[in-house]
Amino acid sequence: MPEEIKRAARSATVSRATKETNITATVTLDGTGSSSVNSGVVFLDHMLTNFCKHSGIDLALECCGDLDVDDHHTVEDIALVLGSALAEALGDKRGIARYGWAIIPMDEALARCALDLGGRSWCVFHAEFNRPVIQGFSTEMVEHFFISLAGTLKANVHLSILDGENTHHKIEALFKSFAYAMKAGVAITGTEIPSTKGEI
Repeated sequence: MPEEIKRAARSATVSRATKETNITATVTLDGTGSSSVNSGVVFLDHMLTNFCKHSGIDLALECCGDLDVDDHHTVEDIALVLGSALAEALGDKRGIARYGWAIIPMDEALARCALDLGGRSWCVFHAEFNRPVIQGFSTEMVEHFFISLAGTLKANVHLSILDGENTHHKIEALFKSFAYAMKAGVAITGTEIPSTKGEI
């Protein structure tokens, strides 16, 4: 990692409080993959813990949401806050690789993620799930989570399940493929902003 880039701490804390959720998240891009996640949605905690472990990004996240309604607001708002925190930690993105991609197997499931941290929000998602809910987490919210995160992260995120049957395996493989793509994309590989425009 170039010395002039390494000196700047790539960390950020973002909070969001509404009538539906109250969330604070702190991310450190050059971390060890440590996590302390309390979303109130057990399966989402598991996915975010996996994301940290495999991306090397540290995350401390606390959320108090209206789970008495359902998990929608909590999952959506966590994605918005996480995307914002990651974007803030990236700063002007000087020196980053910008692009990342990964194909991750988990038993019979195979997931692919490709992303561009170039400042334009877009999400393409191709996956179907056999179970509607896992431990309080609506599987229809997987797509919405990544759409919301891509919006505030200002990134192109393309996610697909290439094979698989087990819903748990497919979702976990998606989060892990996103983790490895992020690990590659945020890595410091140079000293310049990776765009012909001079900014991203």
